[in-house]
Amino acid sequence: MPTPKPLHPENLAGSLLLAHPAMRDPNFRRTVVFMATHSAEGSMGVVLNRPMRRTLGTVNGSFAYTPLAEVPVFIGGPVQPEQLMLVVWQMRPEGYRLFFGIDPEKATELVGVPGTHVRAFCGYSGWSAGQLESEMAQSTWVVGTMGEPLLTHVPDESLWRLALGHVGPEWMLLAMEPDEPSLN
Repeated sequence: MPTPKPLHPENLAGSLLLAHPAMRDPNFRRTVVFMATHSAEGSMGVVLNRPMRRTLGTVNGSFAYTPLAEVPVFIGGPVQPEQLMLVVWQMRPEGYRLFFGIDPEKATELVGVPGTHVRAFCGYSGWSAGQLESEMAQSTWVVGTMGEPLLTHVPDESLWRLALGHVGPEWMLLAMEPDEPSLN
């Protein structure tokens, strides 16, 4: 079966990058990357489906007794893994609003607001000028769209399958293939 052709929009900010099912790079294998910026100077995003299974209060003691203590922490990508970043999504009828790299005071104000999702990320995913475009030309990534079902879904490998399924049924078939063909 031929591989479906991925979409290549000009500006990927606000989109999801879904690792192609054939990708083997351990940093991005079966990941869903939310793209915060994409320009001629480079691109940046965070991996949505690599939970650390820890909370902000346990990762950084300065948050232990704050409203942010129970915010889940994710591995955002291989770049600067020691950097902690707060990201907030607010779902609205007209779409979502993003606060990327928000300061803790503003995040504290938003915790508990209906339709609001607060997450912390250690590190981020980054590409230098032209690097992501080169990877896109090699069909390394599939472009998906953001939506509340993806934000509220369990943030594990099944999120990757769900997001690929939203792109199209042919992508879902590829996502369901086992790593070892003999297990098929």
